[in-house]
Amino acid sequence: MPTTSGPTTHSSPTTSVPREVDVADEPLSAALDRAATSFPDRVAVDFLGATTTYRRLADRVSRAAAVLVELGVRRGDRVALVLPNSTSHVVAVHAVLRIGAVVVEHNPTYAVESLRHQLADSGACVALVWRKAVPSVLAARGPALRTVVSVDLAQDLPLHSRLALHLPVPKARTMRAALCGPAVPSGVPSWHRLVAAAAPLPADHPAADASDVALLQYTGGTTGTPKGAVLTHRNLVANVTQGRAWTGAQDGVEVVYSVLPYFHAFGMTLCLLYGTGIAATQVVFPSFDPATVLAAQRRRPGTFLPAVPPMLERLGVAAERTGADLTSFRCALSGAMALPRSTAERWERLTGGLAVEGYGMTETSPVALGNPLSPARRPGALGMPFPSTRIRVVSQDDPERDVLPGEQGELLVAGPQVFAGYWNRPDETAHQLLAGGWLRTGDIVHVDPDGFVVLVDRLKEMIVSGGFKVYPSQVEDHLRTMPGIADVAVVGEPAGEHGESVVAAVVLEEGAHGIDLDAVRHWCEARLARYAVPRRLVVLPDLPRSQVGKVLRRVVRDNLAKAQVVLPAEQ
Repeated sequence: MPTTSGPTTHSSPTTSVPREVDVADEPLSAALDRAATSFPDRVAVDFLGATTTYRRLADRVSRAAAVLVELGVRRGDRVALVLPNSTSHVVAVHAVLRIGAVVVEHNPTYAVESLRHQLADSGACVALVWRKAVPSVLAARGPALRTVVSVDLAQDLPLHSRLALHLPVPKARTMRAALCGPAVPSGVPSWHRLVAAAAPLPADHPAADASDVALLQYTGGTTGTPKGAVLTHRNLVANVTQGRAWTGAQDGVEVVYSVLPYFHAFGMTLCLLYGTGIAATQVVFPSFDPATVLAAQRRRPGTFLPAVPPMLERLGVAAERTGADLTSFRCALSGAMALPRSTAERWERLTGGLAVEGYGMTETSPVALGNPLSPARRPGALGMPFPSTRIRVVSQDDPERDVLPGEQGELLVAGPQVFAGYWNRPDETAHQLLAGGWLRTGDIVHVDPDGFVVLVDRLKEMIVSGGFKVYPSQVEDHLRTMPGIADVAVVGEPAGEHGESVVAAVVLEEGAHGIDLDAVRHWCEARLARYAVPRRLVVLPDLPRSQVGKVLRRVVRDNLAKAQVVLPAEQ
């Protein structure tokens, strides 16, 4: 039977979380309008010390929207954003949404080939591009991309920082090269100049409908060619509304630290859109650096931090080393990978607040589950369904058949935040979205007696060895406790009639002596079934990771296959 959010309410520090929420039938632009009306003088964005109030933000968004219209962008057109986090990024997102166009986010550090695929796939007609990435976008552009506009992030900095970039000293030259890159080719217009010269968008310019597409977020890079997840205004408004209910946030009070990149679904919704939805002050960072975050904390203490576990770990260690005060943080919401208990305990000891794990994917806008913001949180569990979210656990072989309570199976999710499908990929959409709006997550879970969902592993990364199912995360969790191993990825490789063989790719701790396969097998045999014990060991200097730090098992597997490293199973 489908499972909902269990009890009628879940306790949190500030409110009770309802089982259902009302999702307003409105576009995302309505949130900025409300914030600018109710909190005009509140700081909306703090970018490395340069502040922008909600009144000023709304004005810049209106002028930026008018620029896009002048560039020929119409409702439904796709606009590519190739930008680090910045005030300009916040303005650009809201401007695109205001005129009913579609935001297409790209990692600004992508190579030309990755950009070429995504730009061609989305059919974006205009690209707003970090000055440093302009050459790559120009090299990657296809016939659909009419206009590339350069965005100089130095213009978003405080005046003293902009002046410092021009000092004739090595540090200033290094910073200028990192922030600005080479000169922009002639003919590429400047975003800041265009916006400064524009008049505001007429107030009667049509806004988007709730059912319109708001965002194309590329996903699937860990399992294949990235594809565009289609997220509507309603999907994203729903997830912001669910997040507000779950966190108990108060409008015009919170200070959200935007350390996650906006080009990732986690950062886009939990920082940029959620922050605007609750009229928060967003403290924005172009990249994650613990020292920069702690400096900002002294200037403008944060209350809410969406992050991935490595960020929380590095911030906690840096705060302990420097004596930084983190006690303003009420909550850290961790996602994308498992939150180690030691990381959560350090964060809660330093802040007096909570560090809880949540779960989602780009296709759920992105959050579907969360741990309660209360002592009832369950370390190691993904959490419970968000308001208005239903889940099922079904057979791995037959997604139409629910498993018995407590049994393992694939997690299905349904709710107003579930995406509309993949851009121009009807076959993949039909495979992923089942009748009734149920989304196949590809994650193997079980639900404990208290209603908490616990992750077992990714269905696509499960290894079948001799007919037995091996879940890589279970092997990895055990190997991480082995002295000398700093990190590990467990993958399968072809093994003829036996299906697949288990391979452990490990990174050694600094100063650790060599580890051999016999030692690894001996360590595993004490806790794991014989079929799950690694048959091969590979020592690597590091493991490939996604933009938010998740180990990419597929890349590890592909790299091992390409390298054609052959070691006897006994070694």
